[in-house]
Amino acid sequence: AYVSQFMTLLPGDVISTGTPAGVGLGFKPPIYLKDGDVVELGIDGLGTSKQQVKNYVKD
Repeated sequence: AYVSQFMTLLPGDVISTGTPAGVGLGFKPPIYLKDGDVVELGIDGLGTSKQQVKNYVKD
């Protein structure tokens, strides 16, 4: 995967792309994900995963 050029991907990692419904850019003022926010992804029949947003720090 393209992302694996920049970081190690582990089993269970989720790569989200695109623009989901309710995107924060449409708010006035815009709302963006920030360090500490939680993103929850659910798939019927598979389960739910919660991920905490972390700022990316380039070494």
